[in-house]
Amino acid sequence: MSYFRKHWTPHEADEWTKEDYWAMFFSTMSYLLLTLGLAFCFLYPLLGIGITGAGLLCVWLMFIAIDPKLKTISADYESKQKEYLKALDKIMKWEEG
Repeated sequence: MSYFRKHWTPHEADEWTKEDYWAMFFSTMSYLLLTLGLAFCFLYPLLGIGITGAGLLCVWLMFIAIDPKLKTISADYESKQKEYLKALDKIMKWEEG
């Protein structure tokens, strides 16, 4: 069983859930660890590589946590945009309906 949910409806994906909070945590940690890791690469190469690796792991976990929600929301907005553009096209052509 996966710790992060993979299948969402558009309405569920638009709500705040634990996946959002995990993505915020991993995002913050990835920025800090990558910055410190790259700085330490010049001072203490082995420690720097380890910290940079931990930062890359946080980037991957952030992606795993939030990507399914973002894909669902994006697909929903794309379908709404297509409907809106069709309605706008009818209005621009002065069609009824």
